[in-house]
Amino acid sequence: IRQRVFVDEQKVSREEEYDEYEDQSMHYMLLVEKQPAGTARWRFTNDGVKLERFAILPQFRNNGAGSALVKAVLSDVLPHQKMIYLNAQVPAMNLYKRAGFVAEGELFYEANIPHYKMIYKGK
Repeated sequence: IRQRVFVDEQKVSREEEYDEYEDQSMHYMLLVEKQPAGTARWRFTNDGVKLERFAILPQFRNNGAGSALVKAVLSDVLPHQKMIYLNAQVPAMNLYKRAGFVAEGELFYEANIPHYKMIYKGK
């Protein structure tokens, strides 16, 4: 899924997409009617818990799949009682806002894609 969404669709290099944190992260696979539809991961950092690599295949977008995935990841990380944050691609910011995240700081680019850091404040 990450290959299709980030590398093929968004033209992120494989080297940048598959980084040194793969083995240090908790990975998720979202299934819709037993079909792989999305993926995400989270990991501990010096700042708290960072949510990363949310990817939903095109045919599953805009129907609640992304929200379900964010909700599942949050339910696992909230008990750690650490700051929860992510770097959101600008087009996906509303998904994270609906889940309780708030943008912080200035616009920046990762892999030539505009992002904002977002902090979880709760619903």
